[in-house]
Amino acid sequence: MTKSFDVVVVGSGPGGYVTAIRASQLGLKAAVVERAEVGGICLNWGCIPTKALLRSSEIFQLFQHADDFGLSAKDIKFDLKKVVERSRAVAAQLSNGVSFLLKKNKVEVIAGEGKLKSKGVLSVTKDGKSEDVSAKHIIIATGARARTLPGLEPDGKLIWTYREALLPDVMPKSLLVVGSGAIGIEFASFFNTLGAKTTVVEVMDRVLPVEDAEISALAQKAFEKQGMTIHTGTTVEKLETGKNNVTATLKAKDGKTETITVDRVILAVGIVGNTENLGLEAAGVKVERGHIVINEWGETGVPGLYAIGDVAGPPWLAHKASHEGVICVERIAGVEGLHPMETKNIPGCTYCWPQVASVGLTEEAAKAAGHKVKVGRFPFIGNGKAIALGEPEGLIKTVFDESTGELLGAHMIGAEVTELIQGYAVAKTLETTEAELIHTVFPHPTLSEMMHESVLDAYDRVLHI
Repeated sequence: MTKSFDVVVVGSGPGGYVTAIRASQLGLKAAVVERAEVGGICLNWGCIPTKALLRSSEIFQLFQHADDFGLSAKDIKFDLKKVVERSRAVAAQLSNGVSFLLKKNKVEVIAGEGKLKSKGVLSVTKDGKSEDVSAKHIIIATGARARTLPGLEPDGKLIWTYREALLPDVMPKSLLVVGSGAIGIEFASFFNTLGAKTTVVEVMDRVLPVEDAEISALAQKAFEKQGMTIHTGTTVEKLETGKNNVTATLKAKDGKTETITVDRVILAVGIVGNTENLGLEAAGVKVERGHIVINEWGETGVPGLYAIGDVAGPPWLAHKASHEGVICVERIAGVEGLHPMETKNIPGCTYCWPQVASVGLTEEAAKAAGHKVKVGRFPFIGNGKAIALGEPEGLIKTVFDESTGELLGAHMIGAEVTELIQGYAVAKTLETTEAELIHTVFPHPTLSEMMHESVLDAYDRVLHI
């Protein structure tokens, strides 16, 4: 007998499970189809376990500076196996928590791999056995996987993707990270902090290339101060594996080449949507450059079929997937007063050391869009809380439209900026201008005071520098 639902979501990542829960809250009979772990890649093999690893390295790094705080800590070591075990335990705890939430909200979890069979029908296969599931609305939330490039294929032993990097069997003495986006630079920070001689190669002209150029420059300076070797404007031409090492040929934009030999390589050259084996083409769903094409409501153009999250294109962020899914299912349920998602209001966070966070337009992008801008900056060294924490290095930068006072973008580097950025995200969503931000009272002593000072600086009213 075919199981029947109002909404079936294919994939239980942060987009999928949130969408299914919201569907149930709206009175729709909902189910999730999942071929692997509940919680998807983000929770099990991405966002969460990497943050657990980075927390261990952060504490290890702090121990190295115990004397700066009047403390004594000698012969500090780490146990890589226990560090990884803690990371996996954190992921497992949250995966179990998601399973509980789905059950609590009466969302049925169907284990297996889903494929579109006919209009409104999915075939779900597990262990060679298939069952049909029907739904008025089917939402594809299958996420994405690591991109591979010809000649730079991972082997799971010496050349890693993020999966192997999360489960290192040894601590490499030397490491090459290919790609300096969020994934690459976070792993670079983790392994470098724990003692691996780390080299980062980036094809673009700066690290963290989606960030504001000024922030990228500060980040590179900090990474190099920590001992990383950074090659920008550089490609990896080939990787040759030895018995227990890899020799990489690097080519700079001026054509010069060099080779380096490292214990391990981590590939972080982007992601590609999981669009295969879903029956999309037969159903008439359009796929471009590895991602499903949708409109602002998650609709694919095929009645009853939708897509959200990484499989539907950038920005590839868990919180974007969750919000996109909520909008999609609320639209299905007929909720009134909905607004399409504004991608310019979605904050991005990178949990390297120092942390980097941003929302909205960079200064360069704002100018390119025709805005005459006012830019404010405030350094961490001018903030009492930052100095008390022993975190005096960093910057908060704000970009405003000169004529309207609209907050166009905010960019940060330094301690806990991944928490601070939400203040500016709220401000952008509320369409706040500099006037409201200037008249907002920020508590003292906090790092958030720097957000206020950065706004003041844009209007020549800064007080503490």
